[in-house]
Amino acid sequence: MNTKKSILLLLIIPLLSFSTHKYYLSLTQIEYRSELQTVQITINVFMDDIEFAINKDYNIDLQLTTKKELKDNDVYFIKYLNKKLHLKVDGTPKSFNYIGKEYDGDLVYFYLEIEDIKELNTIEIINKILTNHFPEQENLIKSKVGKKHKSILLNAKNDKGLLKF
Repeated sequence: MNTKKSILLLLIIPLLSFSTHKYYLSLTQIEYRSELQTVQITINVFMDDIEFAINKDYNIDLQLTTKKELKDNDVYFIKYLNKKLHLKVDGTPKSFNYIGKEYDGDLVYFYLEIEDIKELNTIEIINKILTNHFPEQENLIKSKVGKKHKSILLNAKNDKGLLKF
């Protein structure tokens, strides 16, 4: 009987150690393109998380990547991003143009651009994407200006950062 219990225990313990753990992480990549005088921004977030947040905030049902997906979903993405993402270039608040989005597996990529940036020494960023609905959300910001690379990790308690080049 002891042998049966031992074998059963040895089989059950490994199964319990493989519980699902959800990570809440977005990546925002910022690149200054001096030849174009633009700041190009790519944000990737988990599709189910952004869908949940927007559905809750705007009382809608996006149903991303289904036949019932809302045709005007970009309106909600733009509204959400404008509310949750704020940028200052060299101390001056800048608005971004929404270029579009792309689905890839379980991720949504958003493409944004800030035009008419003649030079860039600092970027101040406030990133509250998903932090209202997911307190453990972390938003990694990676930037490239010329040959300089800077990164910062923001979260619900610390949603503002300054990158100096």
